[in-house]
Amino acid sequence: MSAERQVEEWLTRLAGERHASPHTVAGYRRDLAKLLRYMEAQQLDAFDALDANRMRTFIAVEHRAGLSPKSLQRLLSSCRSLFRQLNRAGQLKDDPLLGVRGPKVRRKLPQVLDVDEAGALVEADSGGKLAVRDRAMLELFYSSGLRLSELVGLHWVNLDLDGGEVRVLGKGSKTRIVPVGRHAIAALRALGAEQGMASDSPIFRGRGGAPISPRTIQLRMKTIALQQDLPKHIHPHLLRHTFASHMLESSGDLRAVQELLGHADIATTQIYTHLDFQHLAKVYDAAHPRARSRSPGIGNGESGMGKAAREKLGGHGEKGDKPT
Repeated sequence: MSAERQVEEWLTRLAGERHASPHTVAGYRRDLAKLLRYMEAQQLDAFDALDANRMRTFIAVEHRAGLSPKSLQRLLSSCRSLFRQLNRAGQLKDDPLLGVRGPKVRRKLPQVLDVDEAGALVEADSGGKLAVRDRAMLELFYSSGLRLSELVGLHWVNLDLDGGEVRVLGKGSKTRIVPVGRHAIAALRALGAEQGMASDSPIFRGRGGAPISPRTIQLRMKTIALQQDLPKHIHPHLLRHTFASHMLESSGDLRAVQELLGHADIATTQIYTHLDFQHLAKVYDAAHPRARSRSPGIGNGESGMGKAAREKLGGHGEKGDKPT
C-alpha cells in the first residue's frame, strides 16, 4: 500500500471511528502532506524508509521554511499519531520518531478581562433587534466558559433553565454538563420569550433560523467592544479565558476548573494558575509597604513578589491564546 493511501485510510478512520471534527482532520491532512512532499523529494516511497535522522532533517527543513516551534510540535504530533496507527496495524515496524524531539515552545499566557471589564462587556446594550440575542450570548459565554463551537451548536433541548445547566458537545465529541449562572439564565429566558424555545431549534440563530455562524459572533463581539471603548482585543475565546481565570482566582480548585472547561489534560488548565499568581503579585506590589524601593538608586522598583512571579512563570510573560 502506498504512503498516500495509508494516510488517507488513517484520516478516514480519524473522522469515522474517532469522530474527529472536520477542522482536526484538515489539520492532520495539511501536516501529513508536508511529510509526503518531503518523502517524495527524498525519493522515499514508504514510511518504513524513514528513521530518526531523516525525521530530524524533515523538521529542520520545515523550520528553515519558516514553521514556528508551535507548528513544528503540532507537525510532530500528527506524524506520531499516524506512525502509532500504522504500527498497531502491522504496517510499520519501527517508530521513525523514537528519540526525536521538537523545539521548545514558549507558552504564552492568555489575555483576560478583569471583573469590571467583563461586566461592561456582557451587560452592554448593543441596541437594535439583536440586543437580546447578544446579551444572552455574552452572558452564557462568560457564565459557563464555553468554546465558540460549543455555543454555536447549542439547541434549546441542551439547556435546562430550571436546573441551571447546559449540556455541551466539546472536543472529541465529548459531552459535559456545565452550570449556568443566574444572569445568563435571565438573559436566555428573555431570548426564549422573544424567539420561542422549540427543543430542536438553535438557541442562537442567524439568517433563516439557521445556527449563528462563528464569524457573526466574532463581529458582534468586536462591535460591542468598540461601543464600550474596551482597549483589549475582544474575541469569543477571551471570555472563556476570563471565566477560567476568575473561577480559579475565586475557588483555587484547579480540578473543578478543568472539568468545567472540558480539558482532557490538567496541564492545559494549569496555565491559569500562572495568571492567578500574577494577580497576587500585583496585589502584593500595591499593598506591601516594602514591596518597592523608595530610595533613589536602589534597585529598579521591582518587588520581590514580582520577581518571584516571573521565576515561577519561567520567564513567560507574554499574552496570547494558548489554552482551549
